[in-house]
Amino acid sequence: MIKKFFDALNQPLGRIGVLITLLVVFSAAVWGIAQTQKPPEQPIQFPHNLHVGVGIQCLYCHSGALRGASPGLPTETKCWGCHQQMAITNTSPLLKPLVQAVENNQPINWIPVAQVPDFVRFVHRPHIAAGLNCEVCHGNVSQMTVYQNPQVLNMGWCLACHRAKTEDNIQNNPGRDPAITAALATKRTKLTDCSLCHY
Repeated sequence: MIKKFFDALNQPLGRIGVLITLLVVFSAAVWGIAQTQKPPEQPIQFPHNLHVGVGIQCLYCHSGALRGASPGLPTETKCWGCHQQMAITNTSPLLKPLVQAVENNQPINWIPVAQVPDFVRFVHRPHIAAGLNCEVCHGNVSQMTVYQNPQVLNMGWCLACHRAKTEDNIQNNPGRDPAITAALATKRTKLTDCSLCHY
């Protein structure tokens, strides 16, 4: 039975069938990966460009970035703090979900976009302390309406950044002071060690 099956696969039509099957599987995999990179539909089509344009800082809405692993998403109370003072809030169809959430005392169920897998421990705080702006990883949000990841946030991308930052520091070491070079090499080892993010 198995021999007949392999004999059939070895025929021209069998080879074509295998090729078509492989193409279908490959196409499904590519489609699936593409779907994971699309921004999800949010309860409110939040215009980041408008809010950044009026001077609202990222950490005002995402204050958790200073304290913990998650930057947090703004609550309806946080949004309402400003929007209750604006006449457009009651007339804009885009803001109707916000008004309803406040009136019904229900949370806005934002869908996080920039997420890391459960086996990764990512904390924003050391990145902020290192002087990195949000745009380095999250792109120029002032040009976005609904947020979209500008790049795939994966281990290779993070490691490339860690290596580049430490390499820049080593290159900028005036006089190539051996003590500074050794300290920077130690820092590079720590920043590229698996246990930094996986523990």
